[in-house]
Amino acid sequence: MAKEFIFKGKTIRELNEMDVKEFARLLPARQRRSLTRGMTEEQKKLVEKIKKAKAGQRKKPIKTHVRDIVVLPIMIGAKLQVYNGKEYKQVELLEQALGHYLGEFSLTRKKTEHSAPGVGATRSSAATSAK
Repeated sequence: MAKEFIFKGKTIRELNEMDVKEFARLLPARQRRSLTRGMTEEQKKLVEKIKKAKAGQRKKPIKTHVRDIVVLPIMIGAKLQVYNGKEYKQVELLEQALGHYLGEFSLTRKKTEHSAPGVGATRSSAATSAK
């Protein structure tokens, strides 16, 4: 038997029945302020696309540039492709993503990977023969 997910004392079913303003009261200050100021047109379009996809009207994954939207209960279970500045990264929104920003799941910077130093990088490498 799977354990039911609880967010701030509410189940997913209860969260889905809530209004966005009611849900905003459960969030930290930055996310609450973002939601109470209202959504932009792009954010509203994304929510509508997600609603249509959940209703089964859309087969392809939803591609989006909107990274500054707070993950709402209605978005749980959706599969999105979020743009990170270079490419689209596949993101599946789970219950644990509630209250986070969408951009947090598609990182814009890579970890730096250094290889061996090149010839001339150090004094000792200048003495070796370059083949």
